[in-house]
Amino acid sequence: MRAASRIRHLVLGALALLPLLSQPARAAPPAPWSLLPPMPSLPVTARSGYKSVNGIRMWYAEYGAGKPVLLLHGGLANSNYWGNLIPFLVAHHRLVIVTDSRGHGRSSRTRQPFGYDLMASDVLALLDQLGMTRVDLVGWSDGGIIGLDLAMHDPNRVDRLFAFGANTDPSGLRRNFDRTPVFGGFIARTRAEYQALSPTPDQYDLFVRQISHMWQSEPHWTRSDLATITIPTTIADGDHDEAIRQAHDRFMATAIPGAKLVILPEVSHFAMLQAPGPFNQAVLEAITP
Repeated sequence: MRAASRIRHLVLGALALLPLLSQPARAAPPAPWSLLPPMPSLPVTARSGYKSVNGIRMWYAEYGAGKPVLLLHGGLANSNYWGNLIPFLVAHHRLVIVTDSRGHGRSSRTRQPFGYDLMASDVLALLDQLGMTRVDLVGWSDGGIIGLDLAMHDPNRVDRLFAFGANTDPSGLRRNFDRTPVFGGFIARTRAEYQALSPTPDQYDLFVRQISHMWQSEPHWTRSDLATITIPTTIADGDHDEAIRQAHDRFMATAIPGAKLVILPEVSHFAMLQAPGPFNQAVLEAITP
């Protein structure tokens, strides 16, 4: 009798599990690095406008109060991409300055070819007009390259540098990175972003060709060049960056004296959108003495 009772319980238990076993397995959520979240909106501020810089009208905005930190966006993008980081830094008592690089976002451009030295000089001229003697600098992609340019050539203007997804030579780029699903999707959607913000909304194709040429031909800094950087520097990247080879991240971090290497997990070149929390925290740690 006891054996029969046990068998009956086992059968009933197995029957109870049948509905669960027949249900299809739930698909795992997509990895953050495989997604391209929407471009954020900028917080509202009354402290924004344009400055005449090197023959262009350069847009900027300021938020909060405290020690100044300048945020420089990546190529083809604009300051809106910092929309998740700005309120975080303001909450940590920082004066945040954002600007659209020449030809990007709301800023105009001239016929002069794009170049990192030129865009670094734009940043210095803007800081002069804003009365900013020294800033911490957070740069993403091209913004990080501009930050490295300033750290090498104008270290008296930058206290600390966080460079995410940057490179110091075209050899640091992955082949055909612009054709990967996420980076290719980014390029595709920047057309609408450019047309919505730019003073020359009909010139997107020319803009992309000029920026692409800069990516293919600049910069060309050697280990010796990077060894001249004396400010506290963090080289950061995502472990699934579509554009930058991680060997190049390691090269930069070892070439810059005392530099830290931070590789954020499960994110790509667009970590500030894919994982704002970890990205923001990494920035804060890098620019906090």
